[in-house]
Amino acid sequence: MSIEKNIQTVKDFFAAIGRGDRDGLLALVAEDIEWTIPGKDWPLAGTHRGHEGLKDLLETASKSIETSTEPREFVAQGDRVLVLGFARGRIKATNKTFEDDWIFAITVRDGRLTNIREYVDTQALARAAQMGAAGPA
Repeated sequence: MSIEKNIQTVKDFFAAIGRGDRDGLLALVAEDIEWTIPGKDWPLAGTHRGHEGLKDLLETASKSIETSTEPREFVAQGDRVLVLGFARGRIKATNKTFEDDWIFAITVRDGRLTNIREYVDTQALARAAQMGAAGPA
């Protein structure tokens, strides 16, 4: 596929996330999707494989975090699309807010996302998840 089509597929993916459209999101990813969120001691960290892994990730995310995500820039070469963005949200367990600059490195093949590696501001999220200290992160 062309770089432009790959970028549009990724934009459609983020639009589905923004709408909370799980079926639309699953339609845009390969059956063997692999989504990696580096880190540990964080409910979303790890590698999530296949549609079932993605469903589990989305369920865990909806239980633990409220967030609005804003993709701001798309940079592509071949089948790779890097997305630079910003999120703001709240950790439900602590009711603390966070702001987070992030990058997603996404591979698109045959019109579907096959691999996502998500890089987030883990420090901002860890501060917001920390019990005890009051106030926004």
